[in-house]
Amino acid sequence: MTADDPLPARRAPQPQPRARIVLAEVSRRDSRADRTRTELAQQTRVGEALVRGLVRAQLSLALRLSLVVLVGLGGLPWLFAIAPAVGRVTVLGVNLPWLLLGVASFPFLIAVGWAYVRLAERNEQDFTDLVERPER
Repeated sequence: MTADDPLPARRAPQPQPRARIVLAEVSRRDSRADRTRTELAQQTRVGEALVRGLVRAQLSLALRLSLVVLVGLGGLPWLFAIAPAVGRVTVLGVNLPWLLLGVASFPFLIAVGWAYVRLAERNEQDFTDLVERPER
């Protein structure tokens, strides 16, 4: 500092690093989800294809589990007809066919119903994730 210079020299302020703000990606993500929801609501070809895929998945699940029930419960009378000795077995004084068809069938049906609900909810969650998935 000199006597001729009344004001002290100031340092030039350091520029702050620039922050890049990108709004296009956020708006693109929301617009795709909104577009898909609109296609579903307006039942466009894409929306119909998405819903058809969900219905097909649910129908496939229902048919597979129906087949499990058919084989599980429908196969028992065939077993007793093919192997009559199995049909004559008694457990605690009750014939095995009565125990299997009259008692064990209910927990089996409850288990199949529980499995159906869990798998159907998973199909619906997969569908929801597909509809709401951001564009990559």
